[in-house]
Amino acid sequence: MADPKGFLTTERELPTRRPVPLRLMDWREVYEDFATTKLEKQAGRCMDCGIPFCHQGCPLGNLIPEWNTLVWRQDWRDAIERLHATNNFPEFTGTLCPAPCETACVLGINDDPVTIKRVEISIVDRAFEEGWVTPQPPETRTGKKVAVVGSGPSGLAAAQQLTRAGHDVVVFERADKIGGLLRYGIPEFKMEKRRLDRRLDQMRAEGTEFRTSVNVGVDITAEELTRSYDAVVLAGGATAWRDLPIDGRDHEGVYQAMEYLPPANRVASGELETSPISAEGKHVVVIGGGDTGADCVGTAHRQGAKSVTQLEIMPKPPEARPDANPWPTYPMIYRVSSAHEEGGERLYSVNTQEFLADDDGNLRALSLVEVRREDGKFVPADGTERELPAQLVLLAMGFLGPQREGLLTELGVELDERGNVRRDANFKTSLDNVFVAGDMGRGQSLIVWAIAEGRSAAAGADAYLTGRDVLPAPIAPTDRPIA
Repeated sequence: MADPKGFLTTERELPTRRPVPLRLMDWREVYEDFATTKLEKQAGRCMDCGIPFCHQGCPLGNLIPEWNTLVWRQDWRDAIERLHATNNFPEFTGTLCPAPCETACVLGINDDPVTIKRVEISIVDRAFEEGWVTPQPPETRTGKKVAVVGSGPSGLAAAQQLTRAGHDVVVFERADKIGGLLRYGIPEFKMEKRRLDRRLDQMRAEGTEFRTSVNVGVDITAEELTRSYDAVVLAGGATAWRDLPIDGRDHEGVYQAMEYLPPANRVASGELETSPISAEGKHVVVIGGGDTGADCVGTAHRQGAKSVTQLEIMPKPPEARPDANPWPTYPMIYRVSSAHEEGGERLYSVNTQEFLADDDGNLRALSLVEVRREDGKFVPADGTERELPAQLVLLAMGFLGPQREGLLTELGVELDERGNVRRDANFKTSLDNVFVAGDMGRGQSLIVWAIAEGRSAAAGADAYLTGRDVLPAPIAPTDRPIA
């Protein structure tokens, strides 16, 4: 156990966010530095429960009480070893994960939970600063070749595990830089790309090969891929976005979130001078109340939007955990992200009916109506129709599954009833040497699930290639979050 009285004497504390006017002037992460002494006291709040439900809340099974105790004891080097024992990329989860481990913290039953996520990112940042994160190349090589298609968190996790197991791994990415949505979907203010780049340097030193600007299924056929490699791991994500096919959808000014965010990220990284889709001086409406919508809100603020409004068809969530959503489930409550803190308005229980254009065909507004739910359907409330000014609308309504045309069609892999790639208990598809990890097989989910799936698919692929059972498989394909 860490501090035996820590949870009684120390209140939960997080680093402060930089002032809004200041952080809107750049793309840097929003948090101020947090003193090491404060962080160690926060780690000391961990109770080292007899049954640590944080383990169950985390798909990776992170050894949270152990590295909390090590941080409280100022044994930071051992802490990163325990953290890396279950998580290839704690810098990704420490910045981007919504922390289901914290909502499952036993202390959270009647008090504020431990700041698990802040301790996690502090451990890995300290480890990089001290030079403790070094390449771990394999001692022996198997001579087996593995292709990983997609370089998001699941693909990178699978690649690192398989490389360290001694296989020759090549990661294919159709964008011109490695990282998938980590690179061009997640804004810099949520995770600076230096965190991604330093981890890629480690992977290159370990022997993983990266090939960018390669659209597998177009530039390389599925037949060439399966013939050239002993095993293939599909980790292309769930990139088929949900659209809003209503009147006016084709007007200039209506875009998908993933058409808007990537060029904004390229501007932040210096790859572009200006974005072809900018919110500057415009009334912006974001349709969709999730994390991607919040990313659009924060990006629009930094581009100088005149106003930003986020629409959600669901009712406003409650401020506190409802009885039907008890501990240790992930609470569906009202949350304010850093992007929402920066301004704008959030409207709930509304539905967009039509996009309206001016005489030149440019978007000028959208027509919306308030709704209520009856018999599982959203019913318009009479007399609530109104127009909302908008010169830029961003659709952030989630994803329907993987892109089927191209690689998946060529491979002929079986799909499940939700349109995702079907896999068995070892993450193998209907093809003997093809495995799948992450959102492509699971459906749209959290980054922590993506890493867990990548590790598990790597274990399945390694067992197929070598007949051994040595790599950790933290989850099974049927696992679901505590909800």
